[in-house]
Amino acid sequence: MFEHEIAAAARTADLLREAAAYRVVREARKARGASPRGHEPRERVTGSGPRGTRCAPRPA
Repeated sequence: MFEHEIAAAARTADLLREAAAYRVVREARKARGASPRGHEPRERVTGSGPRGTRCAPRPA
């Protein structure tokens, strides 16, 4: 029974550390204003990027 109590206490300590780390990350994301996963704002494409190089040149 004593070994079981030690294992249970160790598992509880691990769970508490994981929960604390999760809270720290969640608070950091909230403070940074991050969007939920999968909803990050897309970068704006301006100028002649990869799309501009694929287009045929305009006739003169």
